[in-house]
Amino acid sequence: MVRRHELTDESWAVVEPLLPRSRMGRPVRDRRQVMNGILWKLSTGAAWRDLPERYGPWKTVYERFRRWSADGTWDRILAHVQQHSDAVGQVDWSLVCVDSTTVRAHQHAAGARKGGPGRVRRSAGPAAD
Repeated sequence: MVRRHELTDESWAVVEPLLPRSRMGRPVRDRRQVMNGILWKLSTGAAWRDLPERYGPWKTVYERFRRWSADGTWDRILAHVQQHSDAVGQVDWSLVCVDSTTVRAHQHAAGARKGGPGRVRRSAGPAAD
């Protein structure tokens, strides 16, 4: 039975070949279990320490998430899944929109100084000629 935040067999078949192989000699935790743990954490917004035991030790899942972030694994998975989904007609491009929202920041948020950018502060010492 697949739980709400877990990969289906079909999704796992698409993603699994994109995950890096282990470089260590010791046996690694089931990669699908770790991936499901990462998805659960990202979907719920819970703390890593609150990861359910069924996904294994939270430190293992967290370290795998960090390693895959650093080596570009997530970027490769996203690109592949987008291409795969588009190729099989699962992307409805009429629903895709680009947000062009503009958010104005207060001048102080941009590091502006009192008096504007042209004002130069001078010391009270003697003037240099």
